[in-house]
Amino acid sequence: MSEAIARKELEKAGYRFAGKHKHSAVKICEWTKKSLDEGRVCYKQKFYNIESHRCCQCTTSLFCLNRCLYCWRSFKAFLSKDMDKISIDEPHEIIEGLVKAQRLLLTGFKGNEKVDVKRWKEAQDPTNFAISLVGESILYPKISEFLEELKKRGASTFLLTKGLTPEKIKSLTTEPTNFYISLCAPDEQTFIKVDRPIFKNAWTKQMESLELMRSFSCRKIIRLTLVSGFNLKNPENYAKLILKAEPDFVEPKAYFHVGESQKRLSREDMPSMENIRSFAETLAALTGYNIKNEDLASRVVLLSKN
Repeated sequence: MSEAIARKELEKAGYRFAGKHKHSAVKICEWTKKSLDEGRVCYKQKFYNIESHRCCQCTTSLFCLNRCLYCWRSFKAFLSKDMDKISIDEPHEIIEGLVKAQRLLLTGFKGNEKVDVKRWKEAQDPTNFAISLVGESILYPKISEFLEELKKRGASTFLLTKGLTPEKIKSLTTEPTNFYISLCAPDEQTFIKVDRPIFKNAWTKQMESLELMRSFSCRKIIRLTLVSGFNLKNPENYAKLILKAEPDFVEPKAYFHVGESQKRLSREDMPSMENIRSFAETLAALTGYNIKNEDLASRVVLLSKN
């Protein structure tokens, strides 16, 4: 499939591209929609006090280093070239494009009688950018400048990475508000089977990134996306890796049988809330972290270092 056709399919799926080089994209998060028309909010609002209706789910890089079994996104989104070898947009161009595209995507909510007009108006100006839509945003060569520009605009940020490029993590000159590493395997064998990296030594790279996490002064979070029968196991190994990184929070979270992952996994692979609670309790006992909160709708538990 050509890149042009793939982009058209992504647009049909709700993606919108930002910037003239189209390596950045935005898609309205389901929780942003639910916040507007149902009054329900994402667990990030519950845990970290962001506003779901003012959150922009985006990416600066449609290039990924994994083909994770549990990913709900379409692999058609991924660029075939290295981010360092393509023409890129400036941070302010991307941000303006993301906001403009998000506003267009939210247009239809204005006439919905279930939507509070005040909240809809607030949603036109995002105050949080979840840089986790698809791909590896940290690969964008000007990610530090991008974070700095958002900081100047008074927006908070969530930067999610699989941690396969520790050199990019080292080179960050501006930290996000929230720095996430997605850790979804307790050992290398499971990592290769579940995360399916596209290059060798990816596990070693992720281990380097976990050690680098300790040096960050922003809020540090490790997310475990857990799949029954695949990586919902060996809590002792996960605990060792958590203690290596010393994050402020850990989020054991259930895989959901949605999107493209339905082609690779079954509904039986989706853990129950009870499964996640039990695993979180074991992790808490092994790490000394405390269970601070949970969210049933997203089947996630929040473990806190303090």
